[in-house]
Amino acid sequence: MACRPNQWSKNLIVFLAPLFSFSFESQIWIAAIKSFIAFCMVSSSIYLVNDSIDKKNDKKHPKKKNRIIASGKISIGDAITLSLALSIISFLISFYLNIYLGFIILLYYIIQISYCFYLKNIPIIEFFCIAIGFIIRSIAGGVASTTIISYWFILSIALLSLYLAIEKRKAEIINTRNSKLITRKVLKSYSLSIMNKFETIFTSCLVMTYSLWSYGPMIGGSKSQWMMITIPLVLLGILRYQMLSDNLSNSKDYNFLENPEKVIFIDKPIQIIVLSWLFSTMFIGFFT
Repeated sequence: MACRPNQWSKNLIVFLAPLFSFSFESQIWIAAIKSFIAFCMVSSSIYLVNDSIDKKNDKKHPKKKNRIIASGKISIGDAITLSLALSIISFLISFYLNIYLGFIILLYYIIQISYCFYLKNIPIIEFFCIAIGFIIRSIAGGVASTTIISYWFILSIALLSLYLAIEKRKAEIINTRNSKLITRKVLKSYSLSIMNKFETIFTSCLVMTYSLWSYGPMIGGSKSQWMMITIPLVLLGILRYQMLSDNLSNSKDYNFLENPEKVIFIDKPIQIIVLSWLFSTMFIGFFT
């Protein structure tokens, strides 16, 4: 399957709903795996379209120039043909699995294609397009596996994705400043100052929303109030990420935060925090 390696980590969000149901029922996990495969195909399809549109700009980027379309490994015509094939297979899988899942993936496809052709050039709106993609993935996992998702948790996912989208644009601004090359039109509308303000707003909202979710079932949150134990880990993760962001802002090296999904594979403190959160969550879910 033609795709970027980092998209697999994004699509893992479909497993959040069955994961937080704390169930070992095979039917739930099989449905989630099928949903994951469908999302991998449709997101691959969208990436092929987006990379075809951005080929000229990607060729100027120090990292993006190695993508299969920008590097010339595959022609735009072949990319579009493959994109159509992947999207059709994805729709067939999703509609066969669950009619609601089918419409959810179709909605995801329409929004993301609109983003590729137009919405990605509109300041602020582009952030919400990215966030909607993650929200739809998390909802799709619940729909496919017929598990209930807390609205507070969905809102936490939305705010986390908005936060990471802002950090991604902030890193792109820094890389653009260092390389003197503007490879994304919308960056002209932003500055580091406004990105820092956005960062502060969404950090506060994210911590508040996650705290409400962790409070427990009394307010439609997590299954156990013991999840409040994980709040400090979330705070640590955010603070660590912001430390990386600040340090790289003052460096002339390539800012790897331009790809937020890669941070967990690069930064050891982030790895420890994420694993600690995951183990704590699993312990609370299965033993409380």
